[in-house]
Amino acid sequence: MKVLAAALVLAACASNKDLETKVDQLSAQLVASQNAQKELERRVDELTLTIKTSALDQKLLTAKVDELATKQAAAARPSYPSRPSRPEPDRAKTYAIAATGVASDGPADAPVTIVWAYDYACPYCEKVRATMADLQTKYGKSLRLVHKAFVVHPQVATAAALAACAADHQQKFAAIDALLWEKGFKARNYDKDVGTEKCWKSSAGCAVSLGFAQEAKLNLKRFQADMTACEVDIQNQMHELQTFGVGATPSFFINGRFLSGAMPIENFAAVVDEELAKAKERIHQGTPAAKYYQEWVMDKGEKTLAPVTP
Repeated sequence: MKVLAAALVLAACASNKDLETKVDQLSAQLVASQNAQKELERRVDELTLTIKTSALDQKLLTAKVDELATKQAAAARPSYPSRPSRPEPDRAKTYAIAATGVASDGPADAPVTIVWAYDYACPYCEKVRATMADLQTKYGKSLRLVHKAFVVHPQVATAAALAACAADHQQKFAAIDALLWEKGFKARNYDKDVGTEKCWKSSAGCAVSLGFAQEAKLNLKRFQADMTACEVDIQNQMHELQTFGVGATPSFFINGRFLSGAMPIENFAAVVDEELAKAKERIHQGTPAAKYYQEWVMDKGEKTLAPVTP
């Protein structure tokens, strides 16, 4: 349009030949300008492609460097042999786990006995306490709950286990057990090891446990002596539990049948109901109630771990 306008202006003040010359010159200039524009666009496209290619190369280079760094770090780490998986008790089997010589709640001749392996610094053990209490309410005199220490947090839970054992020697297990959970665990108020020194072996004793013992009105001198003596008892309890495949808390044996974890009450009740039905039938057929656990769990149960076959 600009060329046409220019041509019209020239037509008004010049001859036709001059006009044609001017038009040709303007046309040539227009073509040159268009060619220059195309060349500029081509160079812009080339530059854009170069930038994109450079950025891609940079990403690839960075990824390669990261890959090499990861491989170098992995090569520098020491390699350890994989730990074999711990065998677990077969939940369909009955294991001859003892239920005497330790603290218990409920009648000795109850048709169903739950052996509970616990640790006083285990949050899941604290969580399942309410479930155990609900089971005791649900089944009443048909259920006995047996407490066995399995210390998995030795620095903070050993003294508590010894304190519970010592309190049981004075028939005060329930009182100090409640204190160890409510004022010990929940407040993170523990007797702790200091280096190689064990408080229950010192003349001063374990301050936290002694405080609970005093609150529970125990004979403190006897309590302190029994804490030291209970060390062997706790070791024996743990050894027996390990023999039957226990490796964590909370763990349970319901008339010798294994369960683990802080499960809902329905999971426990299902096994209790099965065992209760069997016990009632066997007692009806002549097994004395007072001898039921001994005859059907201790005598007939598995004496060693029989892991589940894969």
